[in-house]
Amino acid sequence: MQAETRQKRWRLILGGGEADGIGCTLSSMEQGMDQCLAAVYGDGANTGGRCGSLGASAPNVTRWLGDIRQYFPATVVRVIQQDAIERLGLRQLLLEPEVLQAVEADIHLVATLISLKNVIPGKTKDTARQVVAKVVEELLSRLQQPMQQAVKGALNRAVRNRRPRLQEIDWNRTIRANIKNYLPEYNTIVPDKLIGYGRKRSALKEVVLCIDQSGSMAPSVVYSSIFAAVMASMPALSTKMVVFDTAIVDLTDELHDDPVDLLFGLQLGGGTDINRAVGYCQGLISRPDDTVFILISDLYEGGNAKEMLKRVATLVASGVQVISLLALSDEGAPFYDHDMAAKFAALGIPTFACTPDQFPALMANALGKQDLGVWAAKEGIVTQQGQR
Repeated sequence: MQAETRQKRWRLILGGGEADGIGCTLSSMEQGMDQCLAAVYGDGANTGGRCGSLGASAPNVTRWLGDIRQYFPATVVRVIQQDAIERLGLRQLLLEPEVLQAVEADIHLVATLISLKNVIPGKTKDTARQVVAKVVEELLSRLQQPMQQAVKGALNRAVRNRRPRLQEIDWNRTIRANIKNYLPEYNTIVPDKLIGYGRKRSALKEVVLCIDQSGSMAPSVVYSSIFAAVMASMPALSTKMVVFDTAIVDLTDELHDDPVDLLFGLQLGGGTDINRAVGYCQGLISRPDDTVFILISDLYEGGNAKEMLKRVATLVASGVQVISLLALSDEGAPFYDHDMAAKFAALGIPTFACTPDQFPALMANALGKQDLGVWAAKEGIVTQQGQR
């Protein structure tokens, strides 16, 4: 049975044609799977030739989308959808409401819709917004609480006082500090000093997110925007968000609006001028010792690379905690400028890719001024090694 299953899987991978001669018989359901896969991966699917049964019309596409959801789990559906969009040039069909209603929404679809926002017809805009809103809601439900807990915990531990109110007492530290005052006959500790979490000032830390919105960084931009909106809702943080390609857009004032509006304010694609963006962000930093500056970019600089390195070195020297994220996505960072990443690392700047689920802990450690290299090693994250 296992041998037969393996043979059928290979038949589905190889497709029809000569593979039909291996003597493997597919069931009706497996034939349906084969037809769905052939539409995207069959002969000519990416060369302008035969494209299986997936025609260039909304009814055909919606029927195909329904079929792949029937045959494959959601995670596989998303991969096939993305491949279909890229291989078969189906972006224009995503502008049809019936197609959008049928797709499996995910981060990549959100990025695609944002990149198409200026050409989406009026009849489709509401549907596109609903699709984006659905993904944003899912991301917030998954990421908001861990982000808030991690950041609040880091900030609470950062500032302590010796005359705390009851709700501000750090019981673990207080007990450890007063263990010498244990009274065995009463089975209790009589504290002579209390240690508490600090009373919060209006902004304990500043966070500046500088985000490359060139096309290759699209998923990172979407995730970054969600996290920026969450952090902006926390009074103890002063959060600023700047996106750039060859131009710079400061979206800080939009962080308190609907995250969907924030995403549709992005302009994915274009070139890259990191130096100019870092220079703009330098002007936003008022308290270097209390600032975390996160550059999210693949580091392929289209501007003045030498000047850009000088700017980030100046930020580090001033006391700013600079972090370089090559990607904030689930896919890692397959494409980035390795030479530039090594130069960043040589300046003492932690440089690596990070998944969305790891980002809250990253921020907590950064705000607590912990060694991010040690944290990354514990997380199994491969950091860029510096070279001069």
